Amino acid sequence: MADRSLRVPENIDGPFFVDSSCIDCDTCRQLAPSTFADHGEYSYVHTQPRDAEEERAALRALVACPTGSIGTADKRGMARAVADFPMELAPGVCFCGFNSHKSFGGNSYFVEHPDGNWLIDSPRYVEPLAGEFRKRGGIRYIFLTHRDDVAEASKWAARFHAIRIIHRLELAAQPGAERVIEGFHPVELAAGFLAIPTPGHTRGHCALLYRDQFLFSGDHIWWSRVRGRLTASREVCWHSWREQVASVALLNGYSFEWVLPGHGERVRFPRSEMRRQVERLIEAVAA
Repeated sequence: MADRSLRVPENIDGPFFVDSSCIDCDTCRQLAPSTFADHGEYSYVHTQPRDAEEERAALRALVACPTGSIGTADKRGMARAVADFPMELAPGVCFCGFNSHKSFGGNSYFVEHPDGNWLIDSPRYVEPLAGEFRKRGGIRYIFLTHRDDVAEASKWAARFHAIRIIHRLELAAQPGAERVIEGFHPVELAAGFLAIPTPGHTRGHCALLYRDQFLFSGDHIWWSRVRGRLTASREVCWHSWREQVASVALLNGYSFEWVLPGHGERVRFPRSEMRRQVERLIEAVAA
C-alpha cells in the first residue's frame, strides 16, 4: 500500500500520488498517461484527474501497479476499477492488469477462445481476477514468452489445471511446465496460435502470433512513445544482441496488426502500416 509520507516530490498536489517504492515499470503511464509521467527513475502524478474518465483510468493504474506505489485519498471508485480487469483491447483479447513485481511489472494478456482460453505471461494471482477468468471458462493454456515474465504462472496453472508452455531454454524458470518448445523453428501450438522463437533478450525467448493479427511479443519488441516507433533495446538484452537483431528481422515474414509486449507500450496499426513499422525497426536495430 502506498505511503503518503514517502510520496515523491514531483507529485502535483491532490488526491493521487506515487511514493518512493515505484520501480519505474511504466504500467501507470500506459493506463493513465493523462495523470502519470516519467521522471526517469520513477513515475509521478503530473496532473490530477480532471474528470470521471481520467479518475477511473488512474484507479486502474493503482490496481495494476505491481508494487502498490500509487495511492489516493478517495477510494470510492476502487471496486469498479478492480472489476475493469481483464480489460478488453479487442474482441476476445484482454489486458489482465494486476501486474506482478516478480516480472518487474510485466504485462500479461487473456485470450478467450472456444477451444479453451489462453493466458500469455502471468499477472499477480488475485482472487478477483481468478473469479473473472472462471466466469469466462477458466484457463486452458498458459504461454510463457520467457523466464523473466513467468511471475505466478504456477499458481494460475494449479487453479485452472492449465497447460504451461515454455521453451526448453527457459524451462528452469518453470520446471513443471507441461509442454516444452524445442529448437528454433515456428511451432503451431493450436489452430491460430503460432509460437515463434525469437532468441536474443534471453536464449529461449518466444513470441506468440494469434490469428495472424496479434503478436504477443514478450520483451522482444514494443512501441516506444518517446521514439514514436517500434523498438528493441540493447540495454535490456540479457543474452545476445546479435541474435535479437536476427530475430527482429524474422518478423518481416509475418503479418499482424497488434504488438502486445510484456514491457513497453502496446500498439495497433493497419497491416500495411505495421509492416512499414517493422521494416523501420529492422533498419534501426541493424544500424
